[in-house]
Amino acid sequence: MRSVLKPLFVLLCLADPAAAQELRGHGGPVRAIAVAPDGASAMTGSFDQSAILWSLSGGTAEAVLRFHEGAVNAVAAVPGLGFATGAEDGRIALWRGAAAEPAEVIEGHKGPVAALAVSADGRRIASASWDGTARVTTREGGAALAFEGHQGPVNGVAFLPGGGLVTAGYDATLRIWPADAGAPRIVTLPAPLNGVVVAADGEIAVAAADGRLRLFAPDGEARGEVAVGETPLIALALSADGTTLATGGLRGQVALVDRAARRIRATLVGPGLPVWSLAFLPDGRQILSGGADRLVRRWNAVTGEHIGTVVPRAGADVLAAFNGERGAQVFRACAACHTLTPSDGNRAGPTLHGIFGRRIASAPGYAYSEAFRTMDIVWTKETVAKLFEIGPNAYTPGTKMPEQTIGSAEDRQALVDWLEKVTK
Repeated sequence: MRSVLKPLFVLLCLADPAAAQELRGHGGPVRAIAVAPDGASAMTGSFDQSAILWSLSGGTAEAVLRFHEGAVNAVAAVPGLGFATGAEDGRIALWRGAAAEPAEVIEGHKGPVAALAVSADGRRIASASWDGTARVTTREGGAALAFEGHQGPVNGVAFLPGGGLVTAGYDATLRIWPADAGAPRIVTLPAPLNGVVVAADGEIAVAAADGRLRLFAPDGEARGEVAVGETPLIALALSADGTTLATGGLRGQVALVDRAARRIRATLVGPGLPVWSLAFLPDGRQILSGGADRLVRRWNAVTGEHIGTVVPRAGADVLAAFNGERGAQVFRACAACHTLTPSDGNRAGPTLHGIFGRRIASAPGYAYSEAFRTMDIVWTKETVAKLFEIGPNAYTPGTKMPEQTIGSAEDRQALVDWLEKVTK
């Protein structure tokens, strides 16, 4: 049901001015954040299928927007209107203020929308999708331009000065499309790409699954890289003045990178849970982060210190008891979305408790996609291993699951052997 809600628990949580520095309201990991150009408001999107419009001055939820059928993966500010959201239902919704219904809905993608970008004048909206394409839609109407060529999900998109487009894909390619929509310049990199931003001077920055932040000239010439960590970078943002890049990943730390010097100048240390989204406030002195703990945190982007209440502990590491077991190590990439016990319930994905012998799309209380409900699969060690051998998009078309594969047969076997032991 499409509705706008202001849950009482959200307002109560935000009554304390100190606590208002942490925005609480989502029921799942915070997948996307965007801040309005004037810094007065922000919108967040979550795996819980909702978007929330926030007043940043008071830390209050102005509206909880429920329109999309699936996780809200992308949010962007739209000058002169409000915000845009993109979701795994393949649709883009444009929101004016706290209105209950979208002002416009853009359709065309055949897979989840993973990222959005808006031109400086607010007239064009670019979208990246797991259907392997990017699209540019002009708000005045007319046919959308489709950008095809990536071999797999497109995870990032950004406009270039002068009207060109940049896309970043799971196929480990950065593609730079000219303003006339001609053939792109293709740059092949060592690891899948999870995000891209472009500075006003045209410099391109991409976040990669090998923990590297890489920078390129507008023509694709490599200009440098910053080693942030050893785990995938899954969030990327650029300050309005272009001086600072922020990138975060699965381990929960966020690096603030001096773009000119190509060095990390500060690190935001949270509770150790995945950071899915980042957005600077317009003055560049504060930054918002959204993560697996369902909170939006506010940070000093100069010192790296948390603003407001003390960052809570991440809680017990459920995998700590399995240190040294290869299967548990492989599973860490899955722990953000799946639990192992019935008491922990469902997250962005269903609990894996009792998975072996269970038919697909049958975990209690989880909202499966229609595509899953029509599949004839029983989860066994063999079918789970096959899922990660060829990837979710190929094995279970229409899945909500992020595209990922495990290339090593030994790692796949270690994972399913370990899951058999811990999910009984």
